[in-house]
Amino acid sequence: MIGWFESLDHVYQALLATGFTWFLTAAGAGLVFFFKGFNQKVLDLMLGFAAGVMIAASYWSLLKPAIEMAADSALPPWIPAAIGFLFGGIFLRVVDNYLPHLHIGFPEEEAEGIKTSLHRSVLLILAITIHNIPEGLAVGVAFGALAANLPSASLGGAVALALGIGIQNFPEGTSVSVPLRRENYSRLKSFWYGQLSGFVEPISGLLGAIAVIVVKPMLPYALAFAAGAMIYVVIEELVPEAQLEGNADIATMGAMLGFTIMMSLDVALG
Repeated sequence: MIGWFESLDHVYQALLATGFTWFLTAAGAGLVFFFKGFNQKVLDLMLGFAAGVMIAASYWSLLKPAIEMAADSALPPWIPAAIGFLFGGIFLRVVDNYLPHLHIGFPEEEAEGIKTSLHRSVLLILAITIHNIPEGLAVGVAFGALAANLPSASLGGAVALALGIGIQNFPEGTSVSVPLRRENYSRLKSFWYGQLSGFVEPISGLLGAIAVIVVKPMLPYALAFAAGAMIYVVIEELVPEAQLEGNADIATMGAMLGFTIMMSLDVALG
């Protein structure tokens, strides 16, 4: 099985890896069929865990390889990483500012982005989609980087990133579907919208892998871009939402656990 996966084209590897992360999002969202709700402390722990995984992945799986890949370039190696990182955050800021979306638990009049007549459910999905774009992009770029045959790009590291993102997608899917259920959506609709939030990951992953294979010099910038986008999501969305109900300590311990698991995966497999 491992040999079969290694023999695949890196674009197909990226597609399968992001399909795996989408599957775990759907599995987490599926818990809504078995439970009427979750304790808010559990949901905040899940959000903190997701934040910890994304922070660790941003450095160990993205920024560190980006700096190593730029070591032989004419510029100091930290410059491509710094530029890519900042542009990742700027990109998410622009998307956040213009794409209509509504965060779960907020009234419809507090929808962000340009004004629109879109249904509330569509606005909720768009909010979650913004969150998942950088995750899929990160996995896709990591697998696309293998085509460059650079020492700092390894299959083990790319697999570790996909595993880490997938693990945090499970509670993430739950943290989407359960609040939707609380908003009086049916179990089926709550699950549908929860799993749909992860559908963007295979799309962004595929585009990221193709882009870095076609334009190899952009690799360090692309890796850092994905890292910047993920950190933006963590600081702008995950951390504030995890502490909204006063469970800061629990959310923080969840983040510590998530960071430790992602770091261990990357070091062990990378």
